[in-house]
Amino acid sequence: MNATNALSLPTNLADLKAAPAEYASVTDAGTSTQEPAKLLIDDAEIIRVANITKRVATSDGVLTIVNNANFSVLRGEAVAVVGASGSGKSTLLGLMAGLDTPTEGDIAINGESLFKLDEDGRAKLRGRLVGFVFQSFQLLPSLTALENVMLPLELAGAADAESRARVILDRVGLKDRVKHYPKQLSGGEQQRVAIARAFVTEPKLLFADEPTGNLDAKTGRRMIELLFELNQERGTTLILVTHDAGLASRCGRRLTIDAGVVTDEADQDTIARS
Repeated sequence: MNATNALSLPTNLADLKAAPAEYASVTDAGTSTQEPAKLLIDDAEIIRVANITKRVATSDGVLTIVNNANFSVLRGEAVAVVGASGSGKSTLLGLMAGLDTPTEGDIAINGESLFKLDEDGRAKLRGRLVGFVFQSFQLLPSLTALENVMLPLELAGAADAESRARVILDRVGLKDRVKHYPKQLSGGEQQRVAIARAFVTEPKLLFADEPTGNLDAKTGRRMIELLFELNQERGTTLILVTHDAGLASRCGRRLTIDAGVVTDEADQDTIARS
């Protein structure tokens, strides 16, 4: 994953069904029978990052995007990941979600070691525990709002996919837009569909990558209010990548990444050192 690129998904249903395992968190619970490996963590923790380093080869030599990061996130926390453009925020998020693989180290979600699992195993874990909200919405253009929200439930085998999708779309204010396709929706409406899709599977952990990046300021504020309302209602742990200081201040804790070093600004302790 490029350090400056946001997370992305296939853009049509055929590609989605044929997509590699990294997309299964919003589509599929996976079919791996691999036994989950365990990384011992405190019961209060939903995620632990242990000695994570990510290096990539460039024409100018080896670039270290994340350098020996060590931190944990407690269940129910709202954590902002901030840093300059190109600092590696989205790369760190991708590593935490198991969408990217580290050069060194390991990450546990709910006590399960991500990188001791194969791709199918990580996809199965994401399908059970994780939701995503993307900057560019990542809705499938050939599906209606209702079908986009139903999709992760259907691929996970939920018998009540339509009723659950209708309930969450009503909650985000789109009861009368369920039959509309993404191109028929405004940017704010598309992001509400994406938020509904993220929460419909009742994830324990939600990753949001610049969720207001493609919205105007007024619409962005409404989306953030909705995101935090749903997060509080459902007790989800929220990890949010943003360059917006106001948005970051809504979170109870802030992690800053600079030159590959991750610093916890809650207590000003450096938690990952060069």
